[in-house]
Amino acid sequence: MAMKRVALLTSGGDAAGMNAAIRAVVRTGLDNGWDMFGVRGGYAGLVRDNMTPLTVRDVGGIIQQGGTVLGSARSPEFATEAGRLRALATLEQQRIDALVVIGGNGSQGGAAALTEAGFPVVGVASTIDNDLVGSDITIGVDTALNIALEAIDRLKTTASSHQRAFLVEAMGRKCGYLALMAGIAGGAEVVVLPETDTTPEQVAQDLQAAYDRGKAHALGVVAEGARSNAASLAAYFREHEARIGFELRTTTLGHVQRGGRPTAYDRILATRLGAGAVAALARSETGVLVGMLEGRVAVTPLSEVVGRQKRIDPELFALARILDR
Repeated sequence: MAMKRVALLTSGGDAAGMNAAIRAVVRTGLDNGWDMFGVRGGYAGLVRDNMTPLTVRDVGGIIQQGGTVLGSARSPEFATEAGRLRALATLEQQRIDALVVIGGNGSQGGAAALTEAGFPVVGVASTIDNDLVGSDITIGVDTALNIALEAIDRLKTTASSHQRAFLVEAMGRKCGYLALMAGIAGGAEVVVLPETDTTPEQVAQDLQAAYDRGKAHALGVVAEGARSNAASLAAYFREHEARIGFELRTTTLGHVQRGGRPTAYDRILATRLGAGAVAALARSETGVLVGMLEGRVAVTPLSEVVGRQKRIDPELFALARILDR
């Protein structure tokens, strides 16, 4: 397949490092002699034909920026057959030969839908949730983890000063990777994940055990998608405060984990995966997700990615349980 005109878009939740991926796709594509185009506003921009040419200078000075210079937006319209047909019509009218999609599970679901319609697409693994099959770690995870860790370190100082129990809620949807890694790196007394069944009473017991061991503070990390999330745990502690014997202060990190400058790791990872997407197109290898597997840039068919969620390593959770004692 002879490539001449290639478009790219970013979709779903923004992740630090997306701009580094954009830069790598554009510059390596131009180096191949292709004309490169950016779709603004994700799949919504594709449906509305919001596309612009990208040159070397257009992607200069963006590698250190968080977010995505192309923008991202939800597109209920693209989720319909009529919307996808309009997106395909845009690609045909603009004479685009292939599309690169930088994003997470939902975004790669859209890439798979275009692939099934016969259009050449390559995905790039980018989500702070790190739940994508086909990549050991995804763009944005390292930055989000470091932001969570900084918050934990700061809260531990306050918790020790006031001898209080704190709970930090990390993002990640139904995947507990961020919470687990932040808990291990931050020395949390308890980690609550969607993949494990931890009751509020168990959390109370684990935090109390920290005080019993003579610690000046007790700190837990909970994933937002856990059955016992920060809100439900806070309510449980309020209801049973007299019996438990101490109150629980909660901090929800929320979207602050998405922001900020990408770490060096995320910039390098995004650069390698973006270049890997162009290399896949040059090989006429489409309908795949480009990710990092066992330290190497690798491709996985989108059919094996969409509709699945990567599991956390049970050995890491077991380690966290040992370390929090």
